[in-house]
Amino acid sequence: MEQDARVAGTHGGPVTWRGGVARWDRGLFDAVARRHWPGGDRVLPRLSRAADHGLLWGGVAAGLVVFGSAGVRRAALHGAASLALASATVNTVGKWTVRRARPLTEGVPAVRQPARQPWTTSFPSGHSASAFAFLTGLASAAPGWGAVIAPLAVSVAFSRVYTGVHYPTDVLAGAALGVGAGLVVRRLAAEAERARTTPGDESPAPAPALPGGAGLTVVVNTGSGTADPAALDLLASELPAAEVVECSGEELTGVLADAAGRCAALGVLGGDGTVNAAATAALHAGVPLAVFPGGTLNHFAQDLGLGGLEDTCRAVAGGHAVRVGVGRFTPEPAGSAGPGYFLNTFSLGAYPELLGRRLRWAPRIGGGPAALLAAVHVLRSQRPVRLRLAGRARSVWLLFAGNGTYHGTGPTPRRRLSLAESELDVRLVHGGGHPGIRLLTAALTGPLSRSPVHVATRLRTLHIAGIPPGTPLAFDGEYDVAPPALILDKLPQALTVYRPE
Repeated sequence: MEQDARVAGTHGGPVTWRGGVARWDRGLFDAVARRHWPGGDRVLPRLSRAADHGLLWGGVAAGLVVFGSAGVRRAALHGAASLALASATVNTVGKWTVRRARPLTEGVPAVRQPARQPWTTSFPSGHSASAFAFLTGLASAAPGWGAVIAPLAVSVAFSRVYTGVHYPTDVLAGAALGVGAGLVVRRLAAEAERARTTPGDESPAPAPALPGGAGLTVVVNTGSGTADPAALDLLASELPAAEVVECSGEELTGVLADAAGRCAALGVLGGDGTVNAAATAALHAGVPLAVFPGGTLNHFAQDLGLGGLEDTCRAVAGGHAVRVGVGRFTPEPAGSAGPGYFLNTFSLGAYPELLGRRLRWAPRIGGGPAALLAAVHVLRSQRPVRLRLAGRARSVWLLFAGNGTYHGTGPTPRRRLSLAESELDVRLVHGGGHPGIRLLTAALTGPLSRSPVHVATRLRTLHIAGIPPGTPLAFDGEYDVAPPALILDKLPQALTVYRPE
């Protein structure tokens, strides 16, 4: 045992393996200090300071949230959550458990050293933990961006040895801890996603079993950016007999109506807006709907309990389906226009105004900046909408109607436990000053709640009149101009949708 725990020292005496590691650690530290690195004296100390308190990674995350797609924004949040976990672990457990002194810096050139030496203990490196935690969390959801950020994370970690504030083993331990934090967050996110797609209590519905997809027509909206080649390959593999029709956004409504009229079941690959158009066609034709999640958020598919395309393929082949409710808005007077439907949400007021501006500005400046600028514009210049609800005059910042009860708090309602409910989840944010505070207060409350600035209730039908001309409305992420009056109501168990048992 004693022989296993010791190695020969350079001066002939036995050295414990810990002593050997410490000697190697100091030797490598000194080698870095002695070596001249072109450009390093200008770049690495500044990079090390920029990463103090996670500011560098917070800035990167903010940029990705503002300028990135929805998937990139989610990846940035994973990175930020991983960084927070790693930082908390380092500062509450790591630093105070090992209590290793900082390196002596006699051999480190003064130009590299920080103006103020860190006062905390050395092991592990918090900067390295934060860098690799953010990198791991980001890469787990957006591998491409992970590859872009990786050199920056490695440089931050190396800068801690270069500036003389950490031993190499401090950096390696911090990096390992950061990777571990990122993996923990990835697992928690995956478990939350699985919980998010837990099936509700919807009633089973008869639907034709279509082995191999025979009799199924799947419409893919290529204009929405959801025609992922991997998804199309999976459809061809799992449902080789299905007809797949690709079309652009302008052709979508007509192609869906034509497909619904000639198939045993209508399939759709896309996000919530595309699924809404397909549901409308399926309702009119009286055929079941097969939803293949292909968008960024896929709210309806998740609340239905579909974890991916494989679930839908299995349900179609086996003939397993459920009945779900559908929200409807019908313009008045009767016959002036046909009804519209929503599977997720309907709204009047601040959100449709924000959505409309974001859609107009996004092609020029990108989705993230457009959403941010639209929110600022709406909060600064938007006025409450004056209308009549069930015969009573109201001034509202926002009227929201959900196809079923939304649970959870936050900027938007989170999820529905069932799509079989027979009532709408209706929420009003009353007009008045400070719209931001009013909207936030309503967002932080749940269903069936009430405050001085909002009310949340459940209704089967709501009559809305006196809508000012040009007032926008939004439904399932789509944007339109509201009619002077309309009726909101719920159609319970109106739509048959494939879902595995």
